[in-house]
Amino acid sequence: MAKKQPGPVVIDRYRDALGEREPIRTMASSPDRIAKILRGLDEQTLAKRPAPGKWSMKEVVAHLADWEFVLGTRVRLVAALDRPALHGYDQDAFVENLAVDRATTGELLVSFAAVRAANVALFERLPKSAHARVGLHSERGEESIAKMLVIYAGHDLIHEAQLARMAAESAPKKPAKPAAKRSK
Repeated sequence: MAKKQPGPVVIDRYRDALGEREPIRTMASSPDRIAKILRGLDEQTLAKRPAPGKWSMKEVVAHLADWEFVLGTRVRLVAALDRPALHGYDQDAFVENLAVDRATTGELLVSFAAVRAANVALFERLPKSAHARVGLHSERGEESIAKMLVIYAGHDLIHEAQLARMAAESAPKKPAKPAAKRSK
């Protein structure tokens, strides 16, 4: 089976999702926005896949937590080393092989929020000049810290919208109101 290549269209999608928003501020508030979207949903609902081969809300949160570790590692490598190699990763393998089913969605959200807070603290203390430093991504080529921040902030927003749709679709449906009788 051919390996998926993220390519420029995906990067443009992330940039478009972010728009004019500031990446670090957007990323800093993302865990709270996601928690608000999922508030009130039970674990069974969160773990239910909407269709075969599609992630559940819980798996999306696990993906965000895993992705956050990858981001932190990549930014640290690029900030500290000269043009380090940045390896792509198989997001499905992470979700399938990291025992997501043995954690609650709440635990995954706590992990995401904690690692995100540590990463945001790093992003804020790095000098602006560090944002121009680059690593060599195995699938996308040269990638600066500034570009990574745009990609990851847009990535958050895309998954937030996905989670909001999924949460709305999982809400109990209200029965239709009976049609009003016409008077003669």
